[in-house]
Amino acid sequence: MSKKIVIVGGVAGGASAAARLRRLNEENQIVMFDRGEYISFANCGLPYYIGDVIQDRQKLLVQTVEGMHQRFQLDIRNLTEVTKINRAEKTVTVKHVQTGETYDESYDVLVLSPGAKPIRPNIPGIEEAEDIFTLRNIPDTDKIRSYVDDKAPKHATVIGGGFIGIEMAENLRERGVDVTLVEMADQVMTPLDREMVAPIHEHMRLHGVDLQLSDGVSSFSDHGKKIHLTSGRVIETDMVVMSIGVIPESTIAREAGLETGTRGAIRVNEKMLTSDPNIYAIGDAVEVLDYIFKEPTVVPLAWPANRQGRLVADIINGRDVKYNGTMGTGIAKVFDMTVASTGWNEKRLKAAGKEFEAVHVHPGSHAGYYPGSTPVSLKLLFHPTTGEIYGAQGVGMNGVDKRIDVIATAIKGGLTVLDLPDLELSYAPPFSSAKDPVNMIGYVASNVILGDNEVVHWDEIDALVENGATLLDVRDESEHELGKIPGSINIPLNSLRDNLDSYSKDETIYVTCQVGLRGYLASRILRQNGFKVKNLSGGYKTWSQVRRDFDALETVKTADETAATATKEAPPAMTNEPVGEPIFLDTCGLQCPGPILEVNKKVAELGEGETLRVLASDPGFFADIEAWAKKTGNKLVSKQFVNGRVEAILQKGNGPVAAQAGAPAGDGASMVVFSGDLDRALASFIIAQGAAAMGKEVTMFFTFWGLNVIRKPDAPDVKKQGLEKMFGMMMPSHAGELPLSNMNFGGVGQKMMKKVMSDKNVPSLDQMIKSAQEAGVKMVACTMSMDVMGIKEEELIDGINLGGVAAYLGAAEGGNLNLFI
Repeated sequence: MSKKIVIVGGVAGGASAAARLRRLNEENQIVMFDRGEYISFANCGLPYYIGDVIQDRQKLLVQTVEGMHQRFQLDIRNLTEVTKINRAEKTVTVKHVQTGETYDESYDVLVLSPGAKPIRPNIPGIEEAEDIFTLRNIPDTDKIRSYVDDKAPKHATVIGGGFIGIEMAENLRERGVDVTLVEMADQVMTPLDREMVAPIHEHMRLHGVDLQLSDGVSSFSDHGKKIHLTSGRVIETDMVVMSIGVIPESTIAREAGLETGTRGAIRVNEKMLTSDPNIYAIGDAVEVLDYIFKEPTVVPLAWPANRQGRLVADIINGRDVKYNGTMGTGIAKVFDMTVASTGWNEKRLKAAGKEFEAVHVHPGSHAGYYPGSTPVSLKLLFHPTTGEIYGAQGVGMNGVDKRIDVIATAIKGGLTVLDLPDLELSYAPPFSSAKDPVNMIGYVASNVILGDNEVVHWDEIDALVENGATLLDVRDESEHELGKIPGSINIPLNSLRDNLDSYSKDETIYVTCQVGLRGYLASRILRQNGFKVKNLSGGYKTWSQVRRDFDALETVKTADETAATATKEAPPAMTNEPVGEPIFLDTCGLQCPGPILEVNKKVAELGEGETLRVLASDPGFFADIEAWAKKTGNKLVSKQFVNGRVEAILQKGNGPVAAQAGAPAGDGASMVVFSGDLDRALASFIIAQGAAAMGKEVTMFFTFWGLNVIRKPDAPDVKKQGLEKMFGMMMPSHAGELPLSNMNFGGVGQKMMKKVMSDKNVPSLDQMIKSAQEAGVKMVACTMSMDVMGIKEEELIDGINLGGVAAYLGAAEGGNLNLFI
């Protein structure tokens, strides 16, 4: 027997239900009401039409009234609003929007898909305010687009930092509008945790968005042209986009006596059936069960609405299916970056009192040796003993979407973190690594589950160190020099075993590295030597990202407490009038400290006031270049991400440049190079170049086995006596033959190291020596050691100074950094 099915609302849920209902049954009468003109459009594409990224408005229209009617034989009545549900009579009262005509329409089955509406709070002055917009549908989009096209506003204020707010901020910036974004929370994108959203804040600031976090709107004045914040700040603006969230459009359901729940949403069961056996509800207006913990929730996203629309059609036609809940998987584009999440975040788990653990990783989006790889920051939340996956978050330039999608699929499939390493994911160098980031975070989480690695987190480590805990930073000295957690002690991983006697086994030792891997290796060494140890999850990178963000937020709060208006932050003032067009320097493909060294060298060649435009693919360059500029007295005019790469504009200032003018007194660095091992020699030159690039006057003192580092590969034959000849036979003849300190394996390890260095664009030792000399590093060969080892001056590379211990001590006294390698 045929049924008359009435659907209230189109778009994702209603239109999907209508089409599926017809595909399953040709006999049923299907009537769909929508108060708007457009019954099926791409909600998520609306901001990009405003930003002119999508230029053809017609592409936003998924289906037209005529198209759906012809294909599915539906009775579609747009511009018609359902104002009342008459449950006893099984009718709905409808009103034609344009004529005001009302009538009742009967139904056998009613499907409610009214969606959600933007929140418009009752803020003083909002009723008198002009040019305040919300974004929900095509007419809203047309209003905003027309205003931007016709009025050419110079400044816009976006209130709210959720998906729509972020996308509107980006697209208004794409149109050349200055944007201030106001958010009451201390972060945008609240589905993410604080440390994960820190790079997004930094990226938005880079693109000119003035972020006002932990602040709200107290009132509007001057017809909306002035916004008064709770902090006392006043923003002068041309337009306002309200994007502080949505609420379920459930008024007619509530007035009809249907049961409602969370945030007033229509309560349904797993069959999408309301408290009335003849009425179903789907989409943004309904309360659903959270997939992870089966708790009531409201998730206004496109996928649930589409899925529920199809399922309700199946259920009406007698199919035994059900809706299993919503995980809330979501993704957003933020200028050049991608941010995505699925499941529960840490804030929500803590608030609910759930037992959980978290891990962070920062792998490359694909194989590091293939051009274009960029970091992907992932966070995984899980039960600390069962390994049940609770949620995941990802941030990066590329490859974030597929990693979060894989983890979302793993959650749906009931997999645990112990299963993630076993996922056989597609691999080729342009797309991934042999161990995909999902595999990697699975390994890290599995180590926690199996008891091989205990972790501590970024928001705990500062207090621990302040209270006397020992934090070992097992990165190389050069990395530690460029940035460190206050109070950390630098013991490079390869030297850790030699320093075990320095620490007590009665206390917990905390370890950190750059991203967590070397910290894990260090923790295994310490644990197996009887120490209690915890590894900082995500390492220095996770800690530093959120620390920089906190610093930036504090700067915004204190920089202009009494400012009357909010303006876009201007670039730093030039120290001199700029001279000519910027000179271009491309350092893409070079790894740290390569880009900084190239900048240092190029700036030394510039005249006062000349500018340099630098492009770098290493994301770490973004922070490094600012530190370098401050250290050397040059001016960082601007820095930004362009197509996933860092672009910086520098102007040569009046301060000293390390490679040209030398460093200020007392800011030197000296090191004794005693070792003749390849890896230690490399470390010494990395540190030396980094120190030189940071403005230090560097002296390297080569003694005993370290003399082999600076021997010529094509040294002339030199007459030597007995023991001198024997030493010559036992020692490597030049830097290219230096062995590794570990896993040398008769020279095989050395060849492997050189191959990996070549693949990853790390300069060879010969190239590093040359670069160090060009950077002004002074190299001194110990004459006493030369005499003992039987090494002659003719065997040394050009540019080496000869000296004794006094030469070294003089350099050490004049500096504030001294190393023995």
